[in-house]
Amino acid sequence: MDAQATGGFLRFFDELPDPRAANRIHRLCDIFAIAICAVICGAQGWVDVQMFAESKRTWLSTFLDLQHGIPSHDTFGRVFARIDPDAFERCFQNWMTSLRQGGMRLVAIDGKSIRRSFEHAWDKSGMVHLVSAFAEQNRMVFGQVAAEGANEIEAIPRLLELLDVSESVVTIDALGCQRQIAEQIVVSNKADYVLAVKENQPVLHEKVKQLLDEAILEGFKGMEHDTIQTTDGDHGRIEYRQVWMTSEIQHLPQSILDDWPALGSIAVVESKRELNGKSSSQRRYFISSLDVPDARAMAGFIRGHWSVENSLHWQLDVSFGEDDRRIRSNHGAENFSRLCRMALNLLKSDKTLKVGVKAKRLRAGWDEPYMLRLLTG
Repeated sequence: MDAQATGGFLRFFDELPDPRAANRIHRLCDIFAIAICAVICGAQGWVDVQMFAESKRTWLSTFLDLQHGIPSHDTFGRVFARIDPDAFERCFQNWMTSLRQGGMRLVAIDGKSIRRSFEHAWDKSGMVHLVSAFAEQNRMVFGQVAAEGANEIEAIPRLLELLDVSESVVTIDALGCQRQIAEQIVVSNKADYVLAVKENQPVLHEKVKQLLDEAILEGFKGMEHDTIQTTDGDHGRIEYRQVWMTSEIQHLPQSILDDWPALGSIAVVESKRELNGKSSSQRRYFISSLDVPDARAMAGFIRGHWSVENSLHWQLDVSFGEDDRRIRSNHGAENFSRLCRMALNLLKSDKTLKVGVKAKRLRAGWDEPYMLRLLTG
């Protein structure tokens, strides 16, 4: 492989174990390089990857060893279906560690199903469900694991084991509001947590809700707290949000204080929406290991968590067509999804073009020097 190409992104995947027997004619590094280039340029499946490689063979030959020609789409499919996803993720982590500059203030963890990755229409239990960690500051995916049977509670600890989130704030929705996960974040990962609280933790939800609702009614009389209010509006919609945060957790039952590791504060967000003369309101509750009331920071963490929906899941669905992809064999769906997340990170890390992801993908397909810059930059 050409020295310029191996000096960048691709070198982090040189140690990826080859799942094939000895009678292979295409090098794994070439198969991987072709696949990531094709996905960057818009490939939605292995047939697309082969077509891309055939159309770009002259250019690819300048830095890949293609003495046996272009692999078939079946070869791409078989290889990626058998690549160990944990080994693939470790290579991915090595690359992301090299990109990390300073701390990641907010890391949002959330899950997403690939909706058409099931084998049969009458049995969707085999649908691939992925849990990702998204660094809001960098707006990049920093880790991904598959959840067995869509069990995020099992997958989140495995993902946290792979990540260096020290001195960060980790946000997780209500499904991940678990004592063991909270303990892992503060003890093993040396980080703080902000966890949404809902009815899946009935006692915790009831007591936090009761304490905060009563405090709001009484104006937090005698309680140290902080609050902030914001207003947003467009297209006839007006939304008012107010966040209250207090570290006076001693008013909670002792059993909760004993059960939840490093619990330092609780918070509530009240959203009031007005649209076409109709209004609605909602309150959402949170627990955190942060022990200094700072409503502005807490509001930022809560709003920032949803960046994983807007900047990752939406982008993967709209730009990369993830929910329409019909790759099913073994680890194929998970590994193709990882290729998409790598491609998204490469495109977002490029600051030379002031355009969106879609335009960058088009440019990469048209402009070979630009594609090479993505791989080596």
